[in-house]
Amino acid sequence: PSVLSHVLEGHGDAVWGLAFSPISQRLASCSADGTVRIWDPSSSGPSCLCTFPMSGEHGIPTSVAFTSTEPAHVVASFRSGDTVLYDLEAGSALLTLESRGSSGPTQINQVVSHPNQPLSITAHDDRGIRFLDNRTGKSVHSMVAHLDAVTCLAVDPNGVFLMSGSHDCSLRLWSLDNKTCVQEITAHRKKHEEAIHAVACHPSKALIASAGADALAKVFV
Repeated sequence: PSVLSHVLEGHGDAVWGLAFSPISQRLASCSADGTVRIWDPSSSGPSCLCTFPMSGEHGIPTSVAFTSTEPAHVVASFRSGDTVLYDLEAGSALLTLESRGSSGPTQINQVVSHPNQPLSITAHDDRGIRFLDNRTGKSVHSMVAHLDAVTCLAVDPNGVFLMSGSHDCSLRLWSLDNKTCVQEITAHRKKHEEAIHAVACHPSKALIASAGADALAKVFV
């Protein structure tokens, strides 16, 4: 595709993240203006269907993801350390998940959804990764995962492995069965105190990719 189809206007500041649900055909965006917006990009005149949160009580959202087990739900993470589950049909917050650690709130850099379980997984500035139950809101597991801030996450399509990236320059592959690290790769050089910004898993092949502050994108087999 090379032709601009639509411009979605509504946010009042930088847009940090996007997520698309192929099931519901909805697009979610999160912005520095303090809101998460849901769009119907397939309509002839795309418009914002709903906006969360209305009062900005959770601060600035950093990441957004559709939950895999319930297409009508979207989960958002915030700088405040909050993680909130929203119901698109009701147009309101459903649950605030227990993503704040015992040492207090810490910025969440990304939230991802497990592909076949009602779990949200969050990457934190305090070097931690937390696993949150979307049904109860409870934290079911937390771990110190890196030597520096955890910046990004990706779950393989089968839900067997979790990939994490960090400003400690490493990629780590975790078994989701027992939450142990099964592989570590020193992937990028640090630049301006930052290292890895994004990770991704191929939807059908044994490939992973990373993007770093060193101006490189790498693919691993």
